[in-house]
Amino acid sequence: MADRPRRPRLRRTLLAALVTFAVAVPVSGAARPDAVPAPAPTGLGRLRDASPAALEERYAVSRRDIRAAGRAADAHGDRTRAASLRAMAAPGRQFLSFDGRDGGRSVEVVGELSSARRVAVLVPGAGVGLDAYGRLRRDATALREELGGGTAVLAWLGYRSPATVSPAALTTGRADEAAPGLRALVDEVRAVRPAARISLLCHSYGSVICARSASGTAADALVLYGSPGVGAEGVAALRTGARVWAGRGGDDWIARVPHVRVRVPFVATVGFGTDPVAARFGAEVFDAGDGGHSDYLLPGSRSLTNLARIVAGAEPLGASR
Repeated sequence: MADRPRRPRLRRTLLAALVTFAVAVPVSGAARPDAVPAPAPTGLGRLRDASPAALEERYAVSRRDIRAAGRAADAHGDRTRAASLRAMAAPGRQFLSFDGRDGGRSVEVVGELSSARRVAVLVPGAGVGLDAYGRLRRDATALREELGGGTAVLAWLGYRSPATVSPAALTTGRADEAAPGLRALVDEVRAVRPAARISLLCHSYGSVICARSASGTAADALVLYGSPGVGAEGVAALRTGARVWAGRGGDDWIARVPHVRVRVPFVATVGFGTDPVAARFGAEVFDAGDGGHSDYLLPGSRSLTNLARIVAGAEPLGASR
């Protein structure tokens, strides 16, 4: 009987060790991604009109802003950033907004928002930014192709994503900063496409952001996958009318992250609490297949099939409570 409390203590010790490691990792090499200069973007304001003509005008303005940021990155000597921005500014790409400063912010539309009956917003996790933007674009494209016509996928890079191994990735600070912007985007989409079904697809640290924006959200579904926890003990604490789903791939390393919250002196409260796929969290659990942490939107995967079914308003294959 005396040994029973050891597991919680062990999990807290592991989490504290992870924090210590993250704080101690030296920062070296190239300049930080958020240090690459970029000009201030054109002020586009809120999305108020989703007609084809109005959207094309926004896309054209954002394309000019991306190209200006690319020239600044080139002048700064950051060839990686410049190349990524050239790809983002290619003809046919559709950005509702773009800001190259402070690591970069953008919202890209894959599909036709003006006629979409179903809209999915991809909310990425740690380690995603302008330099690695191709991964987010790849995932958005795969989901749009799985969904087919009548849908639009919004790739939302609306915050300064923390490094995967960093103190910021272990606390809710970045999520607290990002949540109002995500909630505002969903409100804008609801206003211009009032009859559309809107789903938030929230990967890894992105699930923390979605949880922070969940109260009063205009989204119909909130999908947490590859999640380390969301900083809430259960669905009831999210205070949302959206249907909440959770899934995790069989080979996702996030399953080994301790699902606790610990106050670390002189740092912050670290960790995110209850595992969203645990029964006590109260989400509806969907089958996410056997993939790893970055595999949820791979073409042909069970996870992509079920994420698309949720976006479409259908029951996922193998769902459970």
